[in-house]
Amino acid sequence: MSPPSTPQMWMDYLSSKLASRSGNYKRYGEYYDGKHQRMLFAQSKYRTEFAHIFERWNDNFCGLIIDSVNERMFIDGFRLSKEPEEDELAREIWQRNRLDSESNSAHLDAMIQGAAYAIVWGDEEGKAVISIESAEHVAIQYKPGSRHDIEAAAKFYVDDWGRAFCTLWWRDKVYTGDWKIGGYSIDRTEPNPLGRPPVVPIQNRSRLVGEPMSDLATVIPLQDAINKTVADSLVASEYAAWPQRYVTGLEIQEDEHGNPVEPFKVAVDKLLQAEDPAATFGQFAAADLSNYVALVDMLVQHMASISRIPFHYMLKGGQPPSGDAITSAEAGLVSKTRERMLHFGEAWEQVMRLAIAVENGGSLQEEYEAAEVIWRDPENRTEAQHIDSLLKLQQLSVPKQQLWQDAGYTPSQIARFDQLLEEEARTEMERADKYQTQAQKQELELELAKQGADSKLAVDEASIKAKSAKDAQKPPQGNSGNANRRRFEK
Repeated sequence: MSPPSTPQMWMDYLSSKLASRSGNYKRYGEYYDGKHQRMLFAQSKYRTEFAHIFERWNDNFCGLIIDSVNERMFIDGFRLSKEPEEDELAREIWQRNRLDSESNSAHLDAMIQGAAYAIVWGDEEGKAVISIESAEHVAIQYKPGSRHDIEAAAKFYVDDWGRAFCTLWWRDKVYTGDWKIGGYSIDRTEPNPLGRPPVVPIQNRSRLVGEPMSDLATVIPLQDAINKTVADSLVASEYAAWPQRYVTGLEIQEDEHGNPVEPFKVAVDKLLQAEDPAATFGQFAAADLSNYVALVDMLVQHMASISRIPFHYMLKGGQPPSGDAITSAEAGLVSKTRERMLHFGEAWEQVMRLAIAVENGGSLQEEYEAAEVIWRDPENRTEAQHIDSLLKLQQLSVPKQQLWQDAGYTPSQIARFDQLLEEEARTEMERADKYQTQAQKQELELELAKQGADSKLAVDEASIKAKSAKDAQKPPQGNSGNANRRRFEK
């Protein structure tokens, strides 16, 4: 098979590539949503008998495995270059495209299906527009020999009226069309100012060969085993819900056709009796379901080990760990989260570079190659522990800006801190001019100079002024000034 050489061939190839993977994408999505077949391994007679009872039953751990990681990932901002103004531009693009929530959806789908996609384009005013797309709608093809450079990309979607549309990015052109009888047909061509497909794959952890992996790929077999075991226990509990009773030594009556007649109508408000003194009654022992419980517990433990989810997330009883114990228990989950942040961060850096290129007329700037994502700390700690560690870092002369960032404040909040501190300083100075003595004013100036002086000279000048003001108010010294000093002290 030769590689595609025309836009129509690329459209057909990427459409067939997407169709070949859509089955797995939907399967992973159903397991996350808990919509997979619940009584898959039950016998047909059980499905027929109990389908209406267990139709709404759901015992699904796949959602927990994904959500426990996704809820710890949050992007606070970007560090594009040495200039703070550039970081503000990235933050403005991020907020304008509602990516605080959209990025969460991208991480969610990437961990479920292995990948999600971000498409960067410009609106009528030249502003960057970033849309997050599902792996069920986008297909890409890398250049031969490359794992990063995209040769062609396409998006396929169906609107609310059932009409199918397609968009292809190839070389320096954008091709759009819709579904005709027999396949997609291209009916319009436009230039691509970026000169490359504006599609960025947000991939879950991937190997050097093969496709990105879903976090559910290794746990679905265990989830199926849990479903089968629990389904068996539900069927067994249904049969054992009414204990079976028996009678011996009783003559069986028959009807006119020779069929045995049931001697008793058993119910909770019925009393069984027999006139035959040889008749005896008994009851079978209730079914023991503890073996099912033990098997499910073992499967859940295996699932927790494979997915690196702390055991107390699936705790069946007892006291959850706390303090240092919970930190140790969640170490694997935190490491797993940081690994996902590593892969996703590379994608978001590329998204932001493309977005700024769109706003700059299509040119990529080299100074943004060192851009990095500012992630929120995924480790859960008590507020007291967190602040105590920051105070210790302050003793190492770590800048306040960095400490504020480590404390979990967003770049917008940190930028506002500078304004608030300046306003507080101005208010203190105005209050000093109005109420304080000359010595107190000089001391306040010294304190402010120590906090925000641009040079050592400013601190020295403030110190001299403060010392002069204090000396001016001192009483006379020596024996000759004892009386004056006592009067002054009163």
